[in-house]
Amino acid sequence: MTTSPAVSVAHATVLADAAAYAAAVETATRASAAYYETGESTLDDDAYDRLVRGIAAYEQEHPDETSPASPTGKVAGGAVTAGDVPHTVPMLSLDNVFSAEQLVAWTASVERRIGRPVEEWSVEPKLDGLAVAARYERGDLTRLITRGDGTAGEDVSHAIGTIVGLPPSLTEPATLEIRGEVLMTEEQFERANTVRVEHGGAPFANPRNGAAGTLRAKDRAYTVEMTFFGYGALAVPASGAELTGRLGEWGHSRIMRYVADLGVHTADSTLVAPRTLTTTEAIRARIDEIAAARPGLPFGIDGIVIKADSAADQAAAGCGSRAPRWAVAYKLPAVEKVTTLLGVEWNVGRTGIIAPRAVLEPVEIDGSTVTYATLHNPADITRRDLRTGDKVMVYKAGDIIPRVEAPVAHLRTGEEQPVVFPEVCPQCGSGIDTSEQRWRCVRGRDCHVVASVSYAAGRDQLDIEGLGATRVVQLVDAGLVRDLADLFTLTREQLLALERMGETSTDNLLAAIDTARTRPLSRVFCALGVRGTGRSMSRRIARHFAGMEHIRAADAKALQQVDGIGGEKARTVVAELEELAPLIDRLVAAGVNMSEPGATPPAARVEEGPGAEEHGDTGAGAGTAAGAGPLAGMTVVVTGAMTGALEKLSRNQMNELIERAGGKSSSSVSKRTSLLVAGENAGSKRDKAEQLGTRIATPDEFAAIVADFLDTAV
Repeated sequence: MTTSPAVSVAHATVLADAAAYAAAVETATRASAAYYETGESTLDDDAYDRLVRGIAAYEQEHPDETSPASPTGKVAGGAVTAGDVPHTVPMLSLDNVFSAEQLVAWTASVERRIGRPVEEWSVEPKLDGLAVAARYERGDLTRLITRGDGTAGEDVSHAIGTIVGLPPSLTEPATLEIRGEVLMTEEQFERANTVRVEHGGAPFANPRNGAAGTLRAKDRAYTVEMTFFGYGALAVPASGAELTGRLGEWGHSRIMRYVADLGVHTADSTLVAPRTLTTTEAIRARIDEIAAARPGLPFGIDGIVIKADSAADQAAAGCGSRAPRWAVAYKLPAVEKVTTLLGVEWNVGRTGIIAPRAVLEPVEIDGSTVTYATLHNPADITRRDLRTGDKVMVYKAGDIIPRVEAPVAHLRTGEEQPVVFPEVCPQCGSGIDTSEQRWRCVRGRDCHVVASVSYAAGRDQLDIEGLGATRVVQLVDAGLVRDLADLFTLTREQLLALERMGETSTDNLLAAIDTARTRPLSRVFCALGVRGTGRSMSRRIARHFAGMEHIRAADAKALQQVDGIGGEKARTVVAELEELAPLIDRLVAAGVNMSEPGATPPAARVEEGPGAEEHGDTGAGAGTAAGAGPLAGMTVVVTGAMTGALEKLSRNQMNELIERAGGKSSSSVSKRTSLLVAGENAGSKRDKAEQLGTRIATPDEFAAIVADFLDTAV
């Protein structure tokens, strides 16, 4: 949340008159106070930003009517109680930009102000936490202060010792103030809510709410962790001339290296580490990279901060009353919104799992309208104390399925109702096994034959063309299919007897089923729908064991040799295979392939000697002798639209092709990437590969490299 006026009034709340303006100022002030005090604002970030932009637009048109309480003239958090600890130097806010055009205009304005090009720009993530100042005396942490109103803040020194990354003692006896953000990682947030509910409290609405409440809490019966990320440092009167001089002369990036050397946690150790760049084009490319990495980060960010790096440039640009003129925040689209939980649906999956799904009042998040969100299991609903009619915080990042974080408990009206849990299976009316957190119909897969068979026939599994859900329903209703194996016993006469099945469609379907018999083991295994596995894991298992007989003979310990399988998952897979034994036997009898092309069974690899697998099981390439395949030892990333011989391959099929050719597939470009296959519209991944000097191949060039493996990729 910010209190700075926008550069542009696009996407702002329109205020028609003075009454609307006054109401908007009151709403924004109240929301800001709640946000900085407890994290429990009545507005999400996007709604708040729109409101403040609307206030700024009204003030530009009616400057004589500007309210003293307006958030546009205050440091972020200025509506909160200031606290009684003065800041050595004011803790200012940042102005915002919302587009590439606004960013270009801002960088140009800085260079006009200082009368020369900026030497270097520092680009770093804008962490979604609470700004604090940590004061160290002779290397010991003595005081921790919140931002407050920017001039003075609240003493929260009682939290010292509970914040990861903020050491009680530095590596040298320096006296200085280190500024940064205190936040909760996703893991810390989940753990904090579990502990909080166990002690009778309501769950936090989101990680920021959790950090705000925890940072200020005193004398709790329990302790939960938070994490600190430093973003700056400055001298205090007792720092001494030498350190004061260094901090005054060093640029931002040099100061942050010094802070890290002192033992303080910074963003430099993350996937979105700060970088110094010289052009706006490079800044925009880095913004795209950070935005793309956002969904996979273990902590929240709501933008990217761009700063003039050198001390000379910062001094020349100067500061305003509420924000420095040499730094700005590039805001990313909101991934959290507040909406209403209208109800809960209970859906039965292909393995009989009964999964709850939140039905929401439609809300736009990150460019798409969200009407449903994940609710992991009944225990999760109980733990979060969710109720129908609640205002809930909904989270969505990138392409990740939206999920409900928690209810915004302080907005309850008393009209909310408990979520009703099913007493029998919603699909078939049978009993429910509630012995585990994820409830399951006692009939298991038999409860949902249509879903199981449709999934197995899908493109990334057996790829049976002409066997969509409608056709599967017809086969099940006719009594011809009770499970996957029955597909391979269908006769021409049986199919011709069905409605809308002529000779051509019948022959085509039978041909597609015959082709499905020849699919590699990895696809057959995936088609079985073993809990805890999917396309990637099925490939790893198939490459490691090479044949179904070896998989079935493996115990939990042997399965843990596969990359990504821990003890609990291994036990689940063993139990699932025991349950699926009759189905697998029938598939074998029907002539379905049960081997993985090019893979070597574990026993054979041992017989070949220690050189057969130089480093043991490496996951994606496990089951292939060392040096086998043109991509042996290579990590390959695929991006953009494929053409030519690769055009019809799905991304899963491309990953499968890479692994068959001895390589390891990855979704992101890094220093470990050996090859980038760049199709049309490759975007930022190609840019990053060029920066790193990574080898880049066109789809046609890559097809030539793996030509011997293309026949098995479809």
